[in-house]
Amino acid sequence: MSPLLWIILAIIVLIVAIYIIAYNGLQRAKVYTEESWSQIDVQLKRRNDLIPNLVETVKGYAKHESETLEKVVQLRNQLTEIPAGDHEETLKVSNQITDSLKTIFALSENYPDLKANQNFLSLQEELTNTENKIAYSRQLYNSSAAQYDQKLLTFPSNIVAKIHHFTKVDYLETPKEEKEAPKVKF
Repeated sequence: MSPLLWIILAIIVLIVAIYIIAYNGLQRAKVYTEESWSQIDVQLKRRNDLIPNLVETVKGYAKHESETLEKVVQLRNQLTEIPAGDHEETLKVSNQITDSLKTIFALSENYPDLKANQNFLSLQEELTNTENKIAYSRQLYNSSAAQYDQKLLTFPSNIVAKIHHFTKVDYLETPKEEKEAPKVKF
């Protein structure tokens, strides 16, 4: 075999190897992004499982706050009915639940017996930990989405991405109202 043929064969093998490495890297990044979203989903389910216990505990002490409790239950039920792929709607309802839970926790200030209830304190701690895990999972998702999107934009994986129709994923954003500085009155 001539040296030129060996060089051509080596170049072809090199191109195929680069292509395979780029394709596998894109697939790994895509899977990691999907797994990161599933971590958010797991934490949202965990929070949804805790809400009925919280509502029952609060209901006995804060009978006059049924509207707040009903809103949390309604949002929880709404969250369970959202199709699995609708991340935007899932996060919108999830943010509303977070706000409603803050309202319930604030209720405990008006009800000293509730504030002293061990079950309520335990649920409050569990939900706070879960909210922290949701926040961490969102950060993880954005990080993995950035790595995936970076592969879509950089050479040579961008060529492989176009050939196989890989598409960009969106980052999770903080709702506009949460970005605003709280109003402080003196």
